[in-house]
Amino acid sequence: MDLELTKSDRAFREEVRDFLQQAIPDTLQDKVLSGKEITRSDHDLWFKILYEKGWIAPSWPKALGGTGWSLTQRYIFDQELSRTPAPLIMPFSIRMLGPVLLEFGTNEQKERFIPGILDGSTFWCQGFSEPGAGSDLASLRTSAVRDGDDYVVNGQKIWTSYAHWADWMFALVRTSSEGRPQEGISFLLIDMSSPGIEVRPIMTIDGHHHLNEVFFNDVRVPVGNRIGEENKGWACAKFLLGHERTGLTGVAETQNLLQHLRIFAETRQTPYGPLSETPSFKRKLTLLETRLKALEITELQCLAREEQTGHVGPEASILKMVGTKLQQEVSEAAVEAMGEYANAHAPGSQLENANEESIGPGFITKTLTLFFFRRAATIYGGSDEVQRNVIAKHVLGL
Repeated sequence: MDLELTKSDRAFREEVRDFLQQAIPDTLQDKVLSGKEITRSDHDLWFKILYEKGWIAPSWPKALGGTGWSLTQRYIFDQELSRTPAPLIMPFSIRMLGPVLLEFGTNEQKERFIPGILDGSTFWCQGFSEPGAGSDLASLRTSAVRDGDDYVVNGQKIWTSYAHWADWMFALVRTSSEGRPQEGISFLLIDMSSPGIEVRPIMTIDGHHHLNEVFFNDVRVPVGNRIGEENKGWACAKFLLGHERTGLTGVAETQNLLQHLRIFAETRQTPYGPLSETPSFKRKLTLLETRLKALEITELQCLAREEQTGHVGPEASILKMVGTKLQQEVSEAAVEAMGEYANAHAPGSQLENANEESIGPGFITKTLTLFFFRRAATIYGGSDEVQRNVIAKHVLGL
């Protein structure tokens, strides 16, 4: 199995780097580097830049607005994008719903929804988790009862990222209580402006508002907004989650943080000299870098296997578990390096139009926010407990 990049792949990487270096507006770079709050308009601006370049949907067919890139090129693009001071493109539309529509949607549904997904004019959120049905997704209770040409939806979703930005939601709902729990779930597309929808913010430990509760009270959703057959939405969910988990490893982003941490540690003075030269911290950084390199090699092996087989296997669960754990440990090491700076967290300084000054260098403010956010990394996208069950069943055969 050859894990080395070809000459053409290396040239492609340079092309991507050159474009990203020139394309990101200074205002967005400054926000990202200083840890400032990213707004919907910031996100949409960067989305539009990538869309106009033709690079917004690397995994889509070229005929539908995709790039026609190989899996290796898509991997390279994702890695370089993660290292770039640019807003994160929310994955709900392009990376999650888009592939589901292309796989399971009707021609009419594709014609209706794909253009808005591709050009970013429609912002989507994901309505999967519920109170008591997060890791155990099959136990969800939000109901959709057929009434003529509509479903009437009642229930609650929670931890819904950016529902306050969203125009539409793709959601799992219960359309039957018979048989196995997975057999009574359907996949619906719900207009967030529909009467009966209420969005309530959840403020997280990092001081930001990215999560929400969403309540449905007799919300009418046309049957034509159902993707796939009634009670067969679990197949769509499994397909979607396979795509989601392969994007949660975060190798390039963690490498980037480690690089900044090493630079910071070189300037951070202790009674024994630079922090980077103290034996205990030097050993910690070396171990983290070694484990991250091993994860990168494993990810490349999975990529090569996917190029041969054409599908993502249960390895995605292993990558997700190891990658998110490393994200947490690297962010913890960064906080340790900050020393007394880590005693104060001023999320108000990161909000739009804030008049509160940041405490310490921009790296500190941004990394503290990331440290708090990463507490959830081993939960979102499927908790570690869920991933272990997937590995036990599909890898170990238990």
